[in-house]
Amino acid sequence: MFESLKKKFSGAIGKISDKISKEEEEAQKTDGTLTEKVPKEAIVETEVNEIPPEEPVNQGTVKEKETIKANTETIEETESVESSEEDKSGLLSFIRHKTISEKDLDDILSELEMALLEGDVALEVAEQIVNTVKQDLVGRKIKRRNDVTEFTKNALKNAISEILNVDSQDIDDLIVEKRKQGEPLKIMFVGINGTGKTTTIAKLATYFIEKNYTPVIAASDTFRAGAIEQITHHADKIGVKIIKHKKGSDPAAVAYDAVEHAKAQGKDLVLVDTAGRMQTNVNLMDEMKKIKRVIKPDLIIFVGDALTGNDAVEQARKFDEAVSIDGVILTKADADAKGGAALSIGYVINKPILFLGTGQSYSDIIEFHPNWMVEQVFG
Repeated sequence: MFESLKKKFSGAIGKISDKISKEEEEAQKTDGTLTEKVPKEAIVETEVNEIPPEEPVNQGTVKEKETIKANTETIEETESVESSEEDKSGLLSFIRHKTISEKDLDDILSELEMALLEGDVALEVAEQIVNTVKQDLVGRKIKRRNDVTEFTKNALKNAISEILNVDSQDIDDLIVEKRKQGEPLKIMFVGINGTGKTTTIAKLATYFIEKNYTPVIAASDTFRAGAIEQITHHADKIGVKIIKHKKGSDPAAVAYDAVEHAKAQGKDLVLVDTAGRMQTNVNLMDEMKKIKRVIKPDLIIFVGDALTGNDAVEQARKFDEAVSIDGVILTKADADAKGGAALSIGYVINKPILFLGTGQSYSDIIEFHPNWMVEQVFG
């Protein structure tokens, strides 16, 4: 899951680390060049020439010369050590004070942005990630290569977390609140054909049954006879009551009857299926708005196919404009290598991802948590 995102972010971390480390190595070579020393022979020769040849050399002079020679060698050794330590100090100073600049990052982050766009990440999301990482890294002081890797990884993690963190309502809390009012929680599902919306409703019904809630399903997709048969098949398999009318009936009436049934029977949830429609189909979009007016759902959830990437994002945007959705479920996430829709959709429409479909069975659905996705990408 999200393999492509993993590679892109891992590659960016490696490239930034390599580039800054290479600059360090080049600076080390420059700082490590030592100035040439004056040969010892020249010093000794100068000292000998300074003694007048006609002056007799006594024992005291010899001892004095030996002392001078010894002191000269000691001074030379001291200077050599000091010079060496100064070189090391210069190198450590460079590493200690190496500061990440925009120049270090620009090319690599531009490359990352293009890679994200190619991976179906929305433009505004790719730009936000790059800008956040740049703001986080520029001006940081580094000591060693590992610091660069750690700083870059953390900067990317923070950027992704900011993108994914969208305020969300807890469905369990909503159910409890509605129970106190003697009402079922009404959830309406919208989306286009072929995204797995009907199967997702059956999965969510199973999910809530396992939490000891009692759902009822409304077959409000009366546009196709096959849709009624399909949702009935799922409801029978999982043992959930279904409210349905014949093909061509008023979808809002079906949804209304399901809500009344839930109230009368003390059931906790009403899960309302609607006709799959393209966001450009005005008549079907108006029909969906009517269902919303009649039952006043507590949640409207857009169901999108994770594999369609930016198309799912654009669909969610249009449905949000039409009926103001409250959250998103992405299907086929287990087969989603790119991760573009999962990364982008919540940020673009400012609505949370609630669940991910992860397989074919009724139990293959998981709650979505931003931290979970961050760990999937960077763990």
